Amino acid sequence: MTSIERTAYPRFKRQFTTKELTEIYTPTKSEIAFAYNTTKGESNILSLLVILKSFQRLGCFPLIADIPLKIINHIRSHLKLALDIVVGYENNKTMYRHRTAIREYLQVKSFNQTALHLAVSAVNESAQVMDNPADLMNVAIAELIKNRYELPGFNTLNRLVRRVRNVVNQNLFNLLLSRLNNDYKQRLLDLLDNHPVEYRSLYNNLKQLPKRPTRNHLNDLIVHSIWLDSLGDIKPLLADMTAAKIQHFAAEARVLDASEIKEFNLPKRITLILCLIYSASVMTRDNLVEMFLKKMQLIHNHAKRELELIKQRYQSTVEKLLGVFTNVLQVLVDEPPEVQTVDPVERVNQVLIPSGGAEQLLTECEAINAYKGNNYFPLLWQFYKSHRSTFFRLLGALKFSSTTNEQSVVKALNFILENQSRRGQFFNNNIDLDFASPQWQKLLFVEQGNKTKIVRRHLEVCVFSYLMAELRSGDICVKGSENYADHREQLLPWSECLPLIDQYCKDLGFASDAVGNVYQLKSLLTDTACLVDAGYPDNRQLVINDLGEPVLKKSVRHDLSPSAKVLLEAVEERFPERNLIDILRNVDYWTNFTRHFGPMSGSDPKLERATERYLLTCFTYGCNLGPTQAARHMRGTVTSKEISFVNRRHVSVDKLNAALVDIINRYNVLKLPSIWGDGTTAAADGTKYELYEENLLSEYHIRYGGYGGIAYHHVSDTYVALFSHFISCGTWEAVYITIRFS
Repeated sequence: MTSIERTAYPRFKRQFTTKELTEIYTPTKSEIAFAYNTTKGESNILSLLVILKSFQRLGCFPLIADIPLKIINHIRSHLKLALDIVVGYENNKTMYRHRTAIREYLQVKSFNQTALHLAVSAVNESAQVMDNPADLMNVAIAELIKNRYELPGFNTLNRLVRRVRNVVNQNLFNLLLSRLNNDYKQRLLDLLDNHPVEYRSLYNNLKQLPKRPTRNHLNDLIVHSIWLDSLGDIKPLLADMTAAKIQHFAAEARVLDASEIKEFNLPKRITLILCLIYSASVMTRDNLVEMFLKKMQLIHNHAKRELELIKQRYQSTVEKLLGVFTNVLQVLVDEPPEVQTVDPVERVNQVLIPSGGAEQLLTECEAINAYKGNNYFPLLWQFYKSHRSTFFRLLGALKFSSTTNEQSVVKALNFILENQSRRGQFFNNNIDLDFASPQWQKLLFVEQGNKTKIVRRHLEVCVFSYLMAELRSGDICVKGSENYADHREQLLPWSECLPLIDQYCKDLGFASDAVGNVYQLKSLLTDTACLVDAGYPDNRQLVINDLGEPVLKKSVRHDLSPSAKVLLEAVEERFPERNLIDILRNVDYWTNFTRHFGPMSGSDPKLERATERYLLTCFTYGCNLGPTQAARHMRGTVTSKEISFVNRRHVSVDKLNAALVDIINRYNVLKLPSIWGDGTTAAADGTKYELYEENLLSEYHIRYGGYGGIAYHHVSDTYVALFSHFISCGTWEAVYITIRFS
């Protein structure tokens, strides 16, 4: 079953604002004329108009007892009828006659067999690509409204969706099962049995999460990826299943343990296991790439720091060489060539010998010249060599390909992979290294006799460095990945986009032709630039320094005025004391945001006092207490296991975002936010949260200290959190500082 709150099935709101009553439930002149022409008697006219406005809002006829009194009073007041005029029917014939008249007036057909077939067909088609019952219910509702059919009762639609969804899924499960031989089926089922050594099932290993990016953890993750690949190529088996359904089944399997998976029938059990294996393989490849990027960046950072240390150590050497050079120049200046009595070379040697001689000084000069121009590339090898075998194992575990016509980096990658066992110092110059920068090329190529050769060590570091850059830019992709996949395969085909362009541009207010679109964007950019330039003289916070760099000054805090202090004291005196759980309960009453939480399957929760459990879970993790600490302070109200269970099984990021949308929309209805701003401008700021160190996101924050991540919130000028996301501490924060909405 799916509760009505989780769907788009129309229903009356709990509370109505005056604006909503006026805009939605006020009868028009033509509707009032229709009522007077259809029936007689003030009570019947009022009843007809109440049902008419309710039908326009709901798409079906509600019971008179279910219509909120505020709507009835609003329509009665608009018609200027006496308060003793009530809504109701003395006999059903009048009610049925009114309903028929309303259908004819609105040109809506009653729900019949044709409508049933339309709904079944729409749900059957959608069930091939989505699985959440609430989403399928919304598809049926949209199809009926599109064809101007009256909506049936909620339970009727619910039974229809449940039956069609079950048929579609069972067909998919059986089709998938038919593709497997008995040995492979048994191999998958063996994953659910407890391992004799570890006393736990291998099924739990499918849910393994990455740890922090160290060399040992990278090796462990490579081993895990190889084990997942040993379970077979899953993608061809899931060819008839869309990515959305695979993701849904994988999410459902991820929150269940082995004993619960065993309770399903064999076709569904096998399907859930396969979807989880496929999802785990994709996530592991993403995590491998992410860990490689972090490790490679760390190697570069170590080399940069080493270069700074070398510069500090060589400072005394530089001063020494400058002193020697000064003395040499002094020799040449003191005695011009025409009056020299001693050989100048001999005199120069006499100057150089106390400092170690010409050979020693030349060696010191070469050492300093090796790192001039902030070239830290020669130092990379000493930090890379301990990771060399791990990186080559990574190359063997992943398949890289170029997303552009430029193939030189991929070819160089294959070259060093084929020659990874070579221990010679040089390679013959038979590969294309045009992608390397001039600084790299100075290190890569050396002259030996008449031949130009490539330094093996520098080549490996160079190729891995460019692999890092290409993966970040998307010019190289990883087969079987998601975050680092070929972005072209994730785009809609142009044949599908072309018919949508006109409507899309119309909705955004853009010109649909190329010339007009470019002109409009240029004009918008020019106008915005002129507006910013015009406001710069009066902008006391933004300053452009002598280097031409914009600098944002810190805002000066202003003291509260005496009247503001009096107002603040009055508010604090009158404001009742509330605890956070009470506030959460009140917010849920007005928004019903907990309706988004529930099992990953999309069914209704089977928890006792589900809303209470959801609110306690929100309080626990929202305050960053953790289930154990929260349960200790709640003194037997709930256990830590119950809180953790709800968080793992019933809450996800998408559900939290959906709940956040409900709260923001309800908050936006209030008058107070409009006093602060108009919602066109927003700013971003971050807050550091401590995280468990053994995960891929957690990093050490230099400014705040300790391991964790940054929660970045985009807050509008109405003090609404429009958008939030979690980033690692090493991310460029400047990208997220400010954002402006037009």
